[in-house]
Order: sequence, then structure tokens, then C-alpha cells
Amino acid sequence: MTNLVSVHDLRVSFRLGKRRIVEAVRGVSFEVPENATVALVGESGSGKSVSAMSIVRLLPDNAIVDAASRIEFAGSNLLAAPIEALRRIRGKDITVVFQEPMSSLNPVFTVGYQIAEVLRLHLNLSPRQAVDRVVELLTEVGIPEPKARVDAYPHELSGGQQQRVMIAMAIACEPKLLIADEPTTALDVTVQRQILELIARLQDKHRMSVLFISHDLGVVGEIADQVVVMREGIVREQGPVERIFTAPRDTYTKALLACRPRLDAKPKRLPVIDDFMAGGGQPIVVSDNRVPRPQEPKPLIEARGLSKIYRLKTGLFQRKSIAAVKEASFALWRGRTLGVVGESGSGKTTIGMLLMRLVEATSGEVKYDGADLLKLTEAQMMAYRRRIQIIFQNPYASLNPRFTVGQILTEPMKIHRIGGSDDDRFDRAVGLLRRVGLPADSIHKYPHEFSGGQRQRIAIARCLSMQPEVLICDESVSALDVSVQATVLNLLLDLQDEFSMSYLFISHDLAVVKYMADDMLVMHDGEIVERGPAEAIYEAPQHEYTKKLLRAIPTGYRPAAR
Repeated sequence: MTNLVSVHDLRVSFRLGKRRIVEAVRGVSFEVPENATVALVGESGSGKSVSAMSIVRLLPDNAIVDAASRIEFAGSNLLAAPIEALRRIRGKDITVVFQEPMSSLNPVFTVGYQIAEVLRLHLNLSPRQAVDRVVELLTEVGIPEPKARVDAYPHELSGGQQQRVMIAMAIACEPKLLIADEPTTALDVTVQRQILELIARLQDKHRMSVLFISHDLGVVGEIADQVVVMREGIVREQGPVERIFTAPRDTYTKALLACRPRLDAKPKRLPVIDDFMAGGGQPIVVSDNRVPRPQEPKPLIEARGLSKIYRLKTGLFQRKSIAAVKEASFALWRGRTLGVVGESGSGKTTIGMLLMRLVEATSGEVKYDGADLLKLTEAQMMAYRRRIQIIFQNPYASLNPRFTVGQILTEPMKIHRIGGSDDDRFDRAVGLLRRVGLPADSIHKYPHEFSGGQRQRIAIARCLSMQPEVLICDESVSALDVSVQATVLNLLLDLQDEFSMSYLFISHDLAVVKYMADDMLVMHDGEIVERGPAEAIYEAPQHEYTKKLLRAIPTGYRPAAR
């Protein structure tokens, strides 16, 4: 098999400040064969994105590439190619699809204009020819009503449609190599499935090679031919996907495969990377299945007929009504987890916002200890805000970057008059940090000094400072690496056992919900289409939409399906 791209002894460092230099990639070598899909796999900070971006030389200005490193493409070393030659290659022979399409698409230009710009630049097409080709590309990537969408702006499309536009732009010039950098991480399981199938179909149709970057081996197993496993800037293992999944040799590869929640088991704890490293390749975990807390006779929170309708102004005298949640009724029991699943726009996040009255309901009631939360005054609601807390998806966006961790943890205590003095609140904050697995000296640091998983632990510690009874987890682990995700899920279960907290666990990741939830709601277009014990729904789903969601769950390498 002929290699399209060959990476030899790639070494990349970053200059941080005047004296500090950090090695990000240390002697990485791998090949991308023609008409094949190679996956770069590893946690955040493993060097996989730096390795891929080195191919097209899209590295920050403070990057230092070793002079002995080589990346061979079409008989030349890309690392030594003149910038003009590189510009002819970028967007034509080698293209990139990034993780977050909204930050890659220009919000002030239509999607048709942005795709046509690539065609005019590299293929010298006339405006009329470019528009016709744009429609063909949008049709090819599955955008509905492609002629109408040519003049749409990025914000008028869903996340999955934005990613399809990025893919259309990437394949516009029929490239030889497509680099897909975490293209499905933030997408729902059904949209993720569609994007994976789209990339595989386009790869086969155009006979192009794909370099697929991901931290999720479940996704990788369904699309890759070859797998390169990276950690801390080095290649730990590489080989055919079948061998990597059926007979992994490296301890780290075994750990990555085991960290993701399984659909056929519900252990008390999920294994994490450190478990494998400490156990010499065998995880140190409790193998017994977790038994849910018994359901009390009376629920802690009961919602009836909960609805939210947004009325949008579409013209001078015109209004449009959008029903985000339609007549939702459900119950949450003390010490148990209610999982809420569905695609983006299904209304699951709005449910959580309504419970906390961060969004005001249009109608319905939410009974909590005999009181209807929706009828309380703002002053009366303050007492309940202590008892109901929320963990958001992006901890960096929800943590004040100008506050130290100590200020972040003690501020809500001051507002709700928890603790007798500043010293008492400081001691409580240190204790909370230790409880979530962070060292005491973290209290003097700022959010940007922590990793994503550590920031999420800080967000959890802030919620615990209120000593809540109910914790709303809104996609709180969806953007985390599988091992960090497992660590946070284990922490949430430990806290639930210790404090008998109730969780409303909102997620589009059905494997995670199955592991966490005792009870479950399935939402579609603002309605609850199925409810019941989580195990029963997974074993025998009744609604066709639930079956569709379950079919879309990535299950890793499946020989029969390839």
C-alpha cells in the first residue's frame, strides 16, 4: 500500500515566556496510506492535534519544530516547503475539518459564499460555476433544500448542518487528504452517526485519505483502518484497527478501551487511566454491579404539565411561537438519578433551566416540599436556590476568570450566609477541594491554570458549597476525555452515596446516561416520548425515536459491520 503522507520523527515544542519551553510532540512517526482512514487517538494534551496541524503547518507562532523532523507529501518535505507552495496545497490537496464549526465559519458571510470562495481561489471557477458547484456539494453532504441554504448564514443552521457545511468546504476541491479534528465531539449521537457515515461515504467515493483525530475509541473503531495511540507526546501503540481493539498491547490502549461506560454492565466504579497504570495493565476496580437506591413513597420534586413557549418577533407585526417544552410531567426521587436524553433542541436543557427558574415557565407546576417553585417570589426562591444547584457543560465559561478558586467557592457561601466567618468559609473551601480530589494549594490559583476535568471538579465543589439536595448536571461530562469523564462520573456517584443527593442528569450520550441513571426520560421536539427505569428502556425501548437513539450509540470495532 502506497503512503500518501509520512511523518518521520516529528518533534514540536512551545515557547512559554522567556525561559520556559515545553515539549508537546516527541519523536512521533506514522504513515497515512492512500485511500485509507488513520485515527490519532489520545487524551487532551497527548499531542494528536499538534501532530496533525504540523502537516499543514497551522501551529501557533510560539511553536518550535525540530529541524530534523520530516513530513513527506508528494515527494517533498512540507516542513521545509515555501509558504506559497504550502498555500496551494492547503484547501486543495489537504483540507481540515475542525471540532467547532461555528468558530470556523465566518458569521457575516453566507455558507454559499464561503464554499464558493474555496472554489474560486483554487479552481478559478466563474461565479455562476461556483454557485452550481456549491449546490452540488451541499446536496452531496446531505443539507436539506440546498438551493435555499446557499444564502443561509451559519447561525441559521444546526450544529450538525454547520459541520456538514465544513465538510462540503473541505471536499470542494476533491482533496487527497482530509484531516478531521474531533469533528463529532460536541454532536448528538444521531448527528454524530450521520457525520461518521458521511465521512466514510465521501472517503470511499472520492478515494481520499482521512486522518481522524479523536479521544473516543468507540467512535474510532467504526471508521478507522489504522489506529495510532498517543500519550504525552509519544506514540504508545499503532496498528490495524482490528488488532488494536481485539489484542491491544500497550497498557494505555487497554485503559482507553475500558474507561468508556459499557452498555452490558453497570459496575460500582468506572476504571480510569491511573487504575491501569497502578495495576500493571489490570484495572483496580470493584467489579460488582451498582444497585440503585430504593425509591421512596413520595418524590422529592414533582413536575406537572411543565411548558415553555418562546414568542419571537419575525416582522413588524408578526410573531412566531416555538414550544421548547410541551406539557412535561415527571418526578425526581431523593438519592436517585433521573436521566434526560434527546437530541439538541429536544428541550432537555430547558427542563433543567425551568426547575431552577433560570428560565420562567409558560405554564405548569413544580412541587418541592409542598411548595410550587413557579409561584414563589424571587426572595422566597432564594432559599430553594441553595437546595438546587447546576453544573454546566463548559466549566470555563461558568467560572469567573478574574476570581481565584477560593473566591469562586466562598462567594456563594457569603451570599447565602453559610459559615460563621471568612476564615470558616476559607476552611470549608479547602475541604471541598480535597473532597473533589484537588490539592489545597489550588485555592489560590485561577481557572485558566487547570485542565478541563479539574475545572469541572471546581464547578462541582462550588455546587457542594451550598449543601444542595438536587444537582442538575447539564451535559457536564460531554466535552471531557474518556478517562477524565470516568473520574468525574465516579466522583458524582461517591457524592450521591455520601450526601443522598438527587441528580437530574442531562446528556446526549446514552452510554453515560445508562451508567448513571436509575430512571430515564426520552425527549423529542419538546415532548417526553418515553419514560421509566433506565435498564428497562435500554433493554426494551418502546418508542421508535428511542430505538433510533440506541442504534446510533458508537460501539467500537465490529468485524461483522465492516
